[in-house]
Parts: sequence; C-alpha cells; structure tokens
Amino acid sequence: MSETIDEILKLKTWAIVGLSNNVERPAYEIAALLQSKGHRIVPVHPKGETVHGEPGYKTLAEIPFPIDVVDVFVNSALAGAVIDEAIAIAAKAVWLQLFVFDEPGIERAELAGLLAVMNKCPAIEYEKRG
Repeated sequence: MSETIDEILKLKTWAIVGLSNNVERPAYEIAALLQSKGHRIVPVHPKGETVHGEPGYKTLAEIPFPIDVVDVFVNSALAGAVIDEAIAIAAKAVWLQLFVFDEPGIERAELAGLLAVMNKCPAIEYEKRG
C-alpha cells in the first residue's frame, strides 16, 4: 500500500470531489495542502464553485483536461458512482479519504488499471514521509 500511495502522491492533477468553499469541511484544508505540495487541484461539486483560485466543475465529465487523481470526499454510499466516473474519464488513480469505504469500487478501479487507496488522508501520508 505504501508504494501505491507514493506513486499517487507523485501525480500532479487532482480532481477533488466534494470540494466547495465551505472552510469547515476537511476537503477545503486538504485542497490547500495539496496545492502547497505542487499539485493542481480541480474542485468538483454540484455548485461548481471556484476554490483556492481554481475554477470548479459540477461533474468529473465536465473537466476539459486530463485528471491524474480523483480524490473522493463524499459519503461512502456515493463513492462507487464517483469511482465509476473516474474510470470513465481515464484517471490514473482514485483516493478515498478517511472514513470513505467502497471495496467493490476499489476492485473495479484496480481492474480498470487505476491506482487506488481507501480510508487514507494525503495530509497524513505527506506527514509520514517528512
């Protein structure tokens, strides 16, 4: 798992599903951290808001450029559909945040050739790596 996480953290363009301008949500803080580490963040939320200076999109399918990582900040019940969208847009990886679980979705992603992690936080993983 550690090698998979290392590979994903090297990828540059992260679509963050569930990211809005709500500063109370963990996605807002994690997006800022990812930017500070040199990643391009792409907010994906039904509101399609600009967040941290990056224009937002309502769905993954609306994004007009390639996405490396789909970072999933939605309820576990919704994660499978997001994983399927990540597969459909040919993302390179899916990252399910802490407390987001979908074993069948992770299996589908891996079968489709995507790197995949579940129940992990990039902030914690960056901290572990110094």
